[in-house]
Amino acid sequence: MPIARKIAGFIENASWIRKMFEEGERLRSIHGAENVFDFTLGNPSVDPPAEFEEEFRKLAMHPIPGMHRYMSNAGYEETRQAVAEVLAEKSGLEVKGNHVIMTCGAGGALNVALKTILNPGDEVIILTPFFVEYKFYIDNHGGVPVEAWTDKETFQLNLTAIENAITAKTRALIICSPNNPTGVIYSAEDLRKLGKLLQRKEQEHSRQILLISDEPYARICYDGKEVPNIFKYVENSAIATSHSKDLALPGERIGYLAANPRMKDVTTFMQGAIFANRVLGFVNAPALMQRLVAKLQRVSVNIEEYREKRDIFYDNLTAMGFSMVKPDGAFYLFPKSPLADDVKFVKLAQQHQILLVPGAGFGAPGFFRIAYCVDKGMIERSLPAWKKLAEEVGL
Repeated sequence: MPIARKIAGFIENASWIRKMFEEGERLRSIHGAENVFDFTLGNPSVDPPAEFEEEFRKLAMHPIPGMHRYMSNAGYEETRQAVAEVLAEKSGLEVKGNHVIMTCGAGGALNVALKTILNPGDEVIILTPFFVEYKFYIDNHGGVPVEAWTDKETFQLNLTAIENAITAKTRALIICSPNNPTGVIYSAEDLRKLGKLLQRKEQEHSRQILLISDEPYARICYDGKEVPNIFKYVENSAIATSHSKDLALPGERIGYLAANPRMKDVTTFMQGAIFANRVLGFVNAPALMQRLVAKLQRVSVNIEEYREKRDIFYDNLTAMGFSMVKPDGAFYLFPKSPLADDVKFVKLAQQHQILLVPGAGFGAPGFFRIAYCVDKGMIERSLPAWKKLAEEVGL
């Protein structure tokens, strides 16, 4: 059956990770799984923390009557309240359960937010390099993505670029901190400046602009750094997140959308978002996972494991001559490609059984992404191959 031309085009333009996955399967069949070094997917190799397993066993042994039935489209009240309590602590604001909707992961939360606010032709600014799915989520709801580069040396916010991207059609801005693919955390000072910029532009265009902060990596931070809570700095803001990374539950699709209680017309926004959660087909987030994460809002996987992997990779690759920003969080490295053509470099890496994603897949040609959420042993085994690759490209 022929598929829509738009979808066919999207598949072709967003196929880098899929292509790398297929190439990995081919290489593993030739060289053996232990000799192929796949750093393409942000799929955590760690297991959920012990607290999750304990709560899971309790619920399995002592099930709550009716716990698999439908609930409010916004989710269980006790789960929403548990999320709100932590957000209130971090923001210093009166975040309540009615400012939270439990969603099918961060992807579900982003789609709910965008469907709630977008009219056909509305523009949504995304910051390059960006998670490629943002473009498709925006298109899902009739929006138009507009790219604005971050600082090309530090990947921190480029406020001038953001200001230049804002027009009378701008309806939202999506940020991701710690960032996928760079691992950068945006500073509190830059977020404060961003809040003032958006406020000024809202007045200029007589149009509310929603800042959507995509935060699935917010608890994965290193070296004593933390992600500033966006509610402190931008009044018209919402947080979209999931427990895919911090609790290592990517397959369970559990997350939430939370609105800043200071948002203009926040009650109307929440009504729209709850409706969108239903009509998009999510209906509600998975019931069992809602029960479990309610008690785990202050729990995370062992961040030190990720920090150790970051340091092994960063220290060794920079010693070989690769150039990159040292990540503050998440579990990605985004080095500059030693070749001007990042796709050519990634294909060359495949000859050494190293699988990477070119920066072009994130709107940023000239770079490449490494996902180090893999077993430490794979990273260590890959280092001789990296050294040969570095020598081949003249580093």
